[in-house]
Amino acid sequence: MADYHDAQPTVFVLDFGAQYAQLIARRVREARVYSEIVPFDITVEEIERRKPAALILSGGPASVYAEGAPHMDPAILGLGIPVLGFCYGIQEIALHLGGEIPKTDIGEYGFAELTVTEPSCTLLDGVPETSQVWMSHRDSVGTAPEGFVVTARTGTTAVAAMEDVARGLYATQFHPEVAHTEFGQHIIERFLHDIAGIAPMWTMVNIIDETVERIRAQVGEHRVICGLSGGVDSSVVAAILHRAIGDQLTCVYVDHGMMRLNESDQVVHTFRDNFHVNLIHVDAEDRFLDLLAGVTDPERKRHIIGEEFWKVFFEEATTLEGVQFLAQGTLYPDVIESGNKTAAKIKSHHNLIPFPEGVHFDLIEPLRALFKDEVRAVGAELGLPDEIVHRQPFPGPGLAVRIIGEITLEKLDMLREADAIVRAEIGAWDTERAVWQYFAVLPDIRSVGVMGDERTYGHPIIIRAVASADAMTADWARLPHELLAKMSNRIINEVDGINRVAYDITSKPPGTIEWE
Repeated sequence: MADYHDAQPTVFVLDFGAQYAQLIARRVREARVYSEIVPFDITVEEIERRKPAALILSGGPASVYAEGAPHMDPAILGLGIPVLGFCYGIQEIALHLGGEIPKTDIGEYGFAELTVTEPSCTLLDGVPETSQVWMSHRDSVGTAPEGFVVTARTGTTAVAAMEDVARGLYATQFHPEVAHTEFGQHIIERFLHDIAGIAPMWTMVNIIDETVERIRAQVGEHRVICGLSGGVDSSVVAAILHRAIGDQLTCVYVDHGMMRLNESDQVVHTFRDNFHVNLIHVDAEDRFLDLLAGVTDPERKRHIIGEEFWKVFFEEATTLEGVQFLAQGTLYPDVIESGNKTAAKIKSHHNLIPFPEGVHFDLIEPLRALFKDEVRAVGAELGLPDEIVHRQPFPGPGLAVRIIGEITLEKLDMLREADAIVRAEIGAWDTERAVWQYFAVLPDIRSVGVMGDERTYGHPIIIRAVASADAMTADWARLPHELLAKMSNRIINEVDGINRVAYDITSKPPGTIEWE
């Protein structure tokens, strides 16, 4: 993808199968330099055509000697483009340029103490003589290729960093991109700004300006329709499209009745009243509840809601004249994963638009070059309210995912009120946003309780709160007992039909963040 390439100097991250490839790209962007992840087998011709300002070679799980191990075209190292290799990347450089990588049974995993052995070296300039780094390897370079200077070591790795300044080639055995490496971001910025000479131009203002220009060029005089869900991705898509093309945009908000308390009113108020967007608000709660009556299987509920959502959306879309484009909130991780041979199957469901027979719109994806944190930053720069910009992940089927068993209006109202209390109390306590996600769940059981002098037979509410960096794994949040007690008291006292509150202390894995 080359959405920003013409306007921004670009760094290519060659992906050798590293779990940290996306993290490298994000760290480059945190240095205010645009980055893209490309496959390790990108051709020399493609690199010469696209003219990246620098290359970073990622780590990878394979041994360079393993059968089928990923290898780059060694001619890339002779193009005169500054190159920085991490972990597997340093071994690739050494392998292709005549260094030695002895096979060993002694690996190095986790924290290690780095000692800089060449104080006048270029890449590690500004790094103290000793510092903490993060290692994750078995093989390592034993002898650097001719022309390279070894600049650092650890207790078990003789070549922890090396450089050939004349050829613009630099490499580390450790991982500068992870937070565990003390001066990792400094090393990355040293390479980008000082060695490769890339100015820090990747800013939210530039992102918005360049995206607006691209949208105007792509859309021309045509009209665009956007499915607005109220989540951060679709909200930022709508806001940036409106800045670019104004009244050529129409948003359709399909309210399926599964939203959180007052959420629909907020979406309509933000976009219709504050941003003055052409907004069609479809109140379809009764229609969805009728279809969900008696349905308890979670996958069946998801299927019904997803299928009906698009039916309602296209019923509205096909009444509008002159619409050529349909906007959606595809993000850069979706683009990466859908293009990854091993991830394509996992993500094959993402953002598939089930066009009805005889109906077609061209897709426009204004956020496809951005990571989630960048989307939030763009939303804030565009003036979206904080409660939308920092809205927690919320599934497309909404509260239907958090009601176990049949969906009814009574259950939705109970869960909405309880969930609002959970979000209000944890939100007021968690001022640093340390908790990734928190919400209430309504299970399909009842229990006996006592309120006043009477026995009750009511529903329990389960509170779920997790800490996570990326939602791939998560741990239950250690909330103060006083906070849990306050939420329990409020929910039982304020929400009719609830007589018991529990707290979920399951991590992911083995559990999932959502319940369904």
